[in-house]
Amino acid sequence: MNPDPSQLAQHPPAQPARGKGSVREVFWAFLRLGCTSFGGPVAHLGYFREAFVVRRRWLDDSAFGDMVALSQFLPGPASSQVGMALGVMRAGIAGGIAAWCGFTLPSALAMIVFAWGVIGLGQSADAGLLHGLKVVAVAVVAQAVWGMARTMAPDRSRATLAVLCAVLVLMLPITIAQIAAMASGALLGALLLKDAAPSGRGASVSPIGWRTGIACLAAFAMLLAGLPLLARVSGSPEVAQLESFYRSGSLIFGGGHVVLPLLQSELVPRGWIGNDAFLAGYGAAQAVPGPLISFSAYLGTMMAEQAYGSRAGAPLWPALGGLAALGAIFLPSFLLVFGALPFWHRMAQLARAQAALRGVNAAVVGILLAALYDPVWRSAIRGPGDVALALAAFGLLSVWRAPPWVVVALCGLAGAARSIG
Repeated sequence: MNPDPSQLAQHPPAQPARGKGSVREVFWAFLRLGCTSFGGPVAHLGYFREAFVVRRRWLDDSAFGDMVALSQFLPGPASSQVGMALGVMRAGIAGGIAAWCGFTLPSALAMIVFAWGVIGLGQSADAGLLHGLKVVAVAVVAQAVWGMARTMAPDRSRATLAVLCAVLVLMLPITIAQIAAMASGALLGALLLKDAAPSGRGASVSPIGWRTGIACLAAFAMLLAGLPLLARVSGSPEVAQLESFYRSGSLIFGGGHVVLPLLQSELVPRGWIGNDAFLAGYGAAQAVPGPLISFSAYLGTMMAEQAYGSRAGAPLWPALGGLAALGAIFLPSFLLVFGALPFWHRMAQLARAQAALRGVNAAVVGILLAALYDPVWRSAIRGPGDVALALAAFGLLSVWRAPPWVVVALCGLAGAARSIG
């Protein structure tokens, strides 16, 4: 069906901004998101699309979908990797680092503060506030699915592929189902979407050269294989802890929630942190914006406090331990994103690869559609009141174009008021 010209006039398609951005611009844009992006990795993609595709027009939906697809293929926290890729494409490697700093440091610093004395926040009377933040995630994800479906699955073939991928992920609620959906989207796209209308542009050229990309991929593999050997030879508990965080960041698919049980099995049995403290920090992590995997800063702080609390300079050591753990768990993502981007661009220039990417983008829509139901809807919606609040938030975002942080604040206050009432 052809679009209504009047609607196009009111909401013209976003065109990517021309010219190279600055590192400062990238940092401040992501810092704002790092302070306001509640709702988990799926909701973060909605915030990113609103901020960089719709409002700032740094790129279009096709390029954004390519970055989401790349992050889905790589292990690690998907939303953080999309942020790194956006920063790289805007301002080079320094831009990727700036994007990560802006998006991650607010939640990481909050978790370090929680580690010092507010670790019970997630179990306190703020439960209503936390629930309101979960409800707003429903609206954010719904808006993202709706907007991305119109550009990434606009025809019958791609819409059908998106629905089939959603069914696959819902019927097999395991991480491997997401990987299978992405692989199926690529295969079916390469076979069936060769005659689909092209997007009108190739993938954006990565400012990272292929030599740098190979070096990053080699460093990732060397650290993954070498850190366990170094920990065993040195006998250092600090090296062993950093190796656990690095390996956890290298092996997860599906976002921050997936890494939590992995970290629990890594850290608690070794006595590096108690199970009660681990679970209290996990509860507190639900109260902060940004990537949930910044929970690692809390764990590193608690572990360093336990190891060095009685030594000189105790106030400094725990915070450094938290930042070290944060860096170790995110380092694989940096190396993988920086290493893959140059080749992702080259692959996207091939006609069959472009068809595969169209299939992958449709699969991304399906995965987001499945995530809208599980875990977003199932964890947030408990009754008619929650449905009404989610609908109101969706209307504010989609119809009234209210800033996401305003909608987040209103839903959080509404959740707190409902719990008091």
